[in-house]
Amino acid sequence: MTQLLLLLVALLVLGHMPTGRSEFKRCWNGQGACRAYCTKYEAYMHLCSDATLCCLPYGLKPVKTEKV
Repeated sequence: MTQLLLLLVALLVLGHMPTGRSEFKRCWNGQGACRAYCTKYEAYMHLCSDATLCCLPYGLKPVKTEKV
């Protein structure tokens, strides 16, 4: 009986924990990363689906073309 209770408590606790891969969510066709803050070597592009920032390294940032 105590093992069943311990199992239920463990499942309840594990159900409320965030996933371990939440820091490595990808955006911008897999080239960017969803984070709470961008580093000084990254540019903010747009918001990810979980309201974090989509950070893209400056070398991968697309250049805006002007229409003439």
